[in-house]
Amino acid sequence: MEAYLHSDVPFDPSVQGGAPSSYWVGPRHLAGDDGRLYDVVADTLAGLGWTSLVIVRGRQEPDEAPEDRQVLRSTVLHISPDSLRWAQWVLPDEPFHLGDLPIAWQVSARTDLRSPLAQWSAYFTPEVPGEALGAFLTALDAREQPTLSLGGPELVTAAVGAHGWMRDVDQFGQGMVDPTFASHVRLGEVPPLIQDGDPLVLVTAVGDAVPVGWQAWAEPVFGAGYLWATSFGAGVPHDLVAAFADSLSSSAPVLRRVLPESTRDRLLRAPAV
Repeated sequence: MEAYLHSDVPFDPSVQGGAPSSYWVGPRHLAGDDGRLYDVVADTLAGLGWTSLVIVRGRQEPDEAPEDRQVLRSTVLHISPDSLRWAQWVLPDEPFHLGDLPIAWQVSARTDLRSPLAQWSAYFTPEVPGEALGAFLTALDAREQPTLSLGGPELVTAAVGAHGWMRDVDQFGQGMVDPTFASHVRLGEVPPLIQDGDPLVLVTAVGDAVPVGWQAWAEPVFGAGYLWATSFGAGVPHDLVAAFADSLSSSAPVLRRVLPESTRDRLLRAPAV
């Protein structure tokens, strides 16, 4: 049975009188992360058999009891069984920002266990739909060689194009935009600090080729700030980005209890029963 989505259904889990506490909402790319981005991704990785480690960094004064130690930063690291790919929950770890939003998850992969350096990394801020990030990680886990691209950029544009997204003529580079012009995916110059390979190489010399990678973001109201943003380093395989983009642009509704303030009035919703 099909559940119809209505934009005028009140969304307030605290309402009494038998009102549903959760709703099916769409479009997915404006639905946010339900305040559960860590839990959703961590559950996905646990289901894939990845190991989680907690890295705590702090400061303890002389003669200070261990329970009084000041914890400065804490990072949760998830590692694949072959140790060639990993995902870090870096939000508590004073991450750098992307589109004025803090990075929440950083996903990386390498080719050789002998190298401690990532071959590529991808970055995701809060409010990225957990379903899309989960699709990216599931596709990454299924790859025997996580750094080998299995297709070109047309995989990404075809994925969102199949869900009604259009060519974005206002963006320099190869880009697509959703029918409401709120969300974008674009292949172009990567932002500063989004690097592949050696993290010490943060600048390029004059005349060097500029790194090109996929970016995606949602800006519900132009100039009013981003809802979420992602950045894929130049080395991220196009087919993995396509898995993310396919889920992000899917027309299938997602279950939510909490909606972003900036998109609440733009979402279609139906009570989850």
